[in-house]
Amino acid sequence: MAGQKKAGGASGADEGKPEEGFRGDSKVPLRSPLAAGEQRIIRFLVPRIPGRIEGYQLTLLTIPWSAGALVAGYLARDNNSWLWLASAMLFLQWFTDSLDGALGKYRDFGIPRWGYYMDHLLDYLFMAAALGGYALLFEGSDRTLWLVLIAVFGAFMVNSYLSFGATGEFKITFLGTGPTESRLALIILNTLMIIFGTGFVEAALPYAPYVLFSIFIIVVYRTQRHIWQMDMEEKRARPDRPGGSA
Repeated sequence: MAGQKKAGGASGADEGKPEEGFRGDSKVPLRSPLAAGEQRIIRFLVPRIPGRIEGYQLTLLTIPWSAGALVAGYLARDNNSWLWLASAMLFLQWFTDSLDGALGKYRDFGIPRWGYYMDHLLDYLFMAAALGGYALLFEGSDRTLWLVLIAVFGAFMVNSYLSFGATGEFKITFLGTGPTESRLALIILNTLMIIFGTGFVEAALPYAPYVLFSIFIIVVYRTQRHIWQMDMEEKRARPDRPGGSA
């Protein structure tokens, strides 16, 4: 549920210098429709955040937002209007997740490794909770399909982490779509379900895992090709070694 995300308290504007030896808070430029506007909002808000609030505190707020998403899905079984709560959790998680790392860099708080680890661990928790909320809302095979989608979205996140380990570049946008667009899509989905009910979702849901898995295959192909090219460029730059291998 990703150009690039930094750590340090976790995601946000590309400001400050990454800690030497650790590149989890270095940034590949975001390439998604909302990225430029999002960065302008972050740059405007960060200097205005009260001094008693720190980036790591914003990171940890993902825990209650995750709990709220699950509660909203459970309550929406009786009344779809509770999906407004789910949308509020999506917005609040975007807000804190976008500002935590930018604030950490702005304040020079200096915990990029902790930020990288906790931010992205909690990103996974929130993704699982948000989709798990839909699993609570639906029943039978539809519930199973929502649980399958947790695994598929988790695979995208694993791809990002493994790619970062191989390249030192942490990319979280896929085919021009990032976390902000994904959250917005879920907010729109919630609004439509409140207005029209869940019937259209039940009709489309069986196709969603196939579509998303196909996109995942494309992302993996492009990622491994990029890593292969990096290896080949480094191999060509190395002096020839008798008996050496790739």
